[in-house]
Amino acid sequence: MSERLRVMMQRDRASAMLGMRVVVDEPGHAVVTMPVREDMTNGFALTHGGFVFAVADTAFAIACNEDEAVTVAAGADITFLKATEAGQVLRADARRRIRSGRTGLYDVTVTDETGDVVAEFRGRSLTTNRPPLT
Repeated sequence: MSERLRVMMQRDRASAMLGMRVVVDEPGHAVVTMPVREDMTNGFALTHGGFVFAVADTAFAIACNEDEAVTVAAGADITFLKATEAGQVLRADARRRIRSGRTGLYDVTVTDETGDVVAEFRGRSLTTNRPPLT
């Protein structure tokens, strides 16, 4: 993990609070896991879609911040394919599709602990002129 990325994740209170763990951190590729807790479920006792999006978004953020430039989301879409519930573990695998100039396109597959696909996420990145984190 690069020093700048470590700083980014050290400051990411939301991901830490959600129990996320970075499993893979390579340029253009990241894997993040997150256990689903009771307080992450909706009124149907299913994982709230916002939490599925959150783990995908964190993996996307790591994958697209692959050098010293500060890169942020320009947009993202998610398709929910399978419901999960408390006690399960989500795994978000983000991969760069293309990076050109200041923009990039990344796909994230979210699976459960059995390997079943829970959601597909596509993120669009924008490299900013912000100074690198210190």
